[in-house]
Amino acid sequence: MSGRKVLILLGSPRKAGNSAILAGRLAEGARSVGSEVDRFYLHDLDINPCTACEGCHREGSRGCVVDDDMQPIYGKLADADSIVFATPVYWFSVTAQIKTVIDRLYAVGVGDDNILAGKNLGILMVYADSDPFTSGAVNALRMFQDISGYLGTEIVGMVYGTAAGAGQIEGNEQLLEDAFRLGVKLGGG
Repeated sequence: MSGRKVLILLGSPRKAGNSAILAGRLAEGARSVGSEVDRFYLHDLDINPCTACEGCHREGSRGCVVDDDMQPIYGKLADADSIVFATPVYWFSVTAQIKTVIDRLYAVGVGDDNILAGKNLGILMVYADSDPFTSGAVNALRMFQDISGYLGTEIVGMVYGTAAGAGQIEGNEQLLEDAFRLGVKLGGG
């Protein structure tokens, strides 16, 4: 048993969408090696965009000053060993829900205040087009690579593929297995 903590941030507005299905398989993999898994379904939360107030970086600040549903996520981010971003591709990148959370990481991912350095990242992504280039998935993957480098995290794995209709990913056994294996890896197995 690993005792590691895996945090999954679900960015789809569909609770049972394709990226959520992949996240479920990843969670099964992480739990299979004894990891604790927390999930946040971002669409149901009240998370405001960053206001660029810089309150998070004033002397004596304890993180983001915006009082909304992002606050409990900060605590889970600090405690997590591995963080997973699960998102469909919308308009050639991640969903607004995921992007809003990423923007709010500014409060906890810069300089001496970086609570994310050294953590493992996993990326789960689904897109409708059969090509990751024309779908925009490559844009999103590149963004995650840049973010990871900036935050001092390590992308342990990326699972991505095509599924146009809701639940269609269920027919792709290879992607489901890849998500499970990434969960095992992130969970410390």
